[in-house]
Amino acid sequence: MAPAEKEKEVLGCTCNLAPFDVPNKYLSKPYIEAFLRGLNSLRKNDIFCDVQLVSKGYCINAHRAILAASSPYFYAMFTNGLLEAGKKSIELPSVSPDVLEILINFIYSGEINIYQENVEELMIAADMLELNDAVSCCTEFLKSEMDSSNAVGLLRFADMHNFTVLYKLSEDFIYGNFVQICEEDELGDLSKDQFIKFLNSEYLCVDSEQQVFRAAMKWIKHDLSDRRRYIFEILSCIRIPLMSIQFLEREINNNTDASLRVALRSIYTDIAERIGNLVALEVEPRLGAKKDIYILGGSKREICSAWSRYSESTFESVVKFNTFRKEWCDIKPMNIGRIMPGVAILNGCIYVVGGENESLILSNGECYNPIEDKWSSVAGMTVPRCEFGMAALNGYLYAIGGWVGDDIGGSIEIYSPSLNRWTMCNSVLPEPRFSMGVVSFEGLIYIVGGCTRTKRHLQDLLSYNPVTGEWSILAPMLVPRSQMGVAVLDKHLYVVGGITSNNEVLNLVEQYDFEENTWSFVTPMKGKRASPAVAAADGMLYVIGGDITHTINSYRSHITISSVERYNNSTSQWEDLPSLPESRSEAGVAVL
Repeated sequence: MAPAEKEKEVLGCTCNLAPFDVPNKYLSKPYIEAFLRGLNSLRKNDIFCDVQLVSKGYCINAHRAILAASSPYFYAMFTNGLLEAGKKSIELPSVSPDVLEILINFIYSGEINIYQENVEELMIAADMLELNDAVSCCTEFLKSEMDSSNAVGLLRFADMHNFTVLYKLSEDFIYGNFVQICEEDELGDLSKDQFIKFLNSEYLCVDSEQQVFRAAMKWIKHDLSDRRRYIFEILSCIRIPLMSIQFLEREINNNTDASLRVALRSIYTDIAERIGNLVALEVEPRLGAKKDIYILGGSKREICSAWSRYSESTFESVVKFNTFRKEWCDIKPMNIGRIMPGVAILNGCIYVVGGENESLILSNGECYNPIEDKWSSVAGMTVPRCEFGMAALNGYLYAIGGWVGDDIGGSIEIYSPSLNRWTMCNSVLPEPRFSMGVVSFEGLIYIVGGCTRTKRHLQDLLSYNPVTGEWSILAPMLVPRSQMGVAVLDKHLYVVGGITSNNEVLNLVEQYDFEENTWSFVTPMKGKRASPAVAAADGMLYVIGGDITHTINSYRSHITISSVERYNNSTSQWEDLPSLPESRSEAGVAVL
């Protein structure tokens, strides 16, 4: 094995020290700098120069060997038998004198003077002469100067000249600053294909889909006579069902162009009557959109004295966590407090159904519209349920199992938002269960863990196909559990915390690969918790509140906690986030 080498800086030199008879190697940076200064001095004084580069009558003396060593362009020119190989003077008419002087100076010194006025011309010329390091310097300069007023122009410039690094930098900047860029006139300079690529992207950082809609209208009106023909193609890229009907009505009424009004009215009808021929009816917010996590209802149980006295309460309040600012705030409360309700997102609204209030199991429900900041009642389920599972799929809500009255239920009912009606499904659970995790993913509903009449803390995973009514038994979890939190992130089902056999509260987290039908552990949470609120947002897994076991004076019970953790799948690390305003468990959770 070769001996280890140790690098050491000595008076500006890098020294590789090695034992035995291996020579010590030094790299002298001052020498390199002095050498380049000497070469440049020879050039400027026309000493040993053997070629002239000419631009519009301006001549620059140089050395063929230096040019060839620095640039594949010049190397090919001087070594491949081209006509220029034997010429004393070589014309470069496409490069201006000032830019040519800067680039030749870069070859001899490694230094380059870049300004806003010359950077584009400099970059084009450097690319032509295959001075890739000079191109990189120009790219870094443009990156430092990039803002919402010039990002579109830089994207088009990079696209025109095939500057792939600059193109990606500009594209990412537009994704991350789309709202600000939409305020600029440059937005209209994007080609149709470029604009559609942005509209179709999951990574537009926007606060609402209305901002994307306004951008589309602005782009069309930038050249209305030519672009009105693209109206349906453009609007098909926008997740219009996430916008309020009232907003769309205002846009129709405020639009002065007759053809746009007709097109928007057609889309309005398509959505209002749930036809779905012009735009997709069932859509989700973009991955890159700013998302809020809503914690709805739940319970609070805390010690209020040293004599083991507990205070208990049920929340009707709703708190919202801004995942970008990492801040909590209160929003309008529900009409009634609920413990362990069913919660799901449908058409941009939060549905909260069932649950328990003061030992009464509920069947009623309500719906929150975040755009209008308003709660409204919806039809109640056919039977009251708590500790059940609810999922949204294909435009409907599915309520599954749970405690139904004083018994464990196995029934499934379906809610139609257009009819505002629940209907009992013919399919039932293979065995009645409660306290399980339920999610929907790619056309199927998944049920994991929970309890049945005969067994607590199940380990199994089932999938249900609402179209065929078929159940499938999948790979079981690694740890049996109930009262856990579940969420889907990056095509994996995450099961978080909960209670296992012997009533132990867990900090264990495992993930299920939908494609491979396999389970694996991921990094455990920092703290144990049962009945937490778990949500996936911004490519992260959020775990909020829950309860823990507390023992005092030989009395064992569960108390609620307020702590919040976030799991980064790319680093496999958990981090603490700002706690809930109050400790809370058995709450519903939604992400919008």
